[in-house]
Amino acid sequence: MASLPQDVILSVFVTGLKNAHAVEHQALALIDRQLDHLANYPDVADRLRLHRGETEQQIERLEEILDGFNESRSMLKDAALTFSGNMAALGHVFAPDEILKNSFANFAFENFEAASYKSLITIADAGNLSSATPLLTRSLDEELAMAAWVDENNAALTRRYLERRAAGENASH
Repeated sequence: MASLPQDVILSVFVTGLKNAHAVEHQALALIDRQLDHLANYPDVADRLRLHRGETEQQIERLEEILDGFNESRSMLKDAALTFSGNMAALGHVFAPDEILKNSFANFAFENFEAASYKSLITIADAGNLSSATPLLTRSLDEELAMAAWVDENNAALTRRYLERRAAGENASH
């Protein structure tokens, strides 16, 4: 890679950190709305609660990195993505297969977050900003673990949904 100006790398890095911070707030909104509707899927609720705690720690890590650059988070981005997370989750509430739609969305969202952290790590490496890498790597590992859990549990969740529907029970959530 050709030598890139440090000011460009730092600008892109800080913007990426602020974007990731806002996306994590969106994740909290998505998780909270889903937790409101998981009476029939306690294992999913338990895993989402665990990941909610991880998400709060991810926000703290991002703030720690931003503080190191004397940068603040973008309140506007945080608010906008929190709102969009709430709206996205509400979009599935009335679907008879809400639990499945949420599972699909969670898988996509976790992979989106993982890609964001991978990009931030690449930028940190390019700019010799290695102090941020362990914090970003920890968040990346948590996102990958959550994506793997959703993927590994998709078949069982789908079967449980089908069984509930076949029994005439509420299967959506």
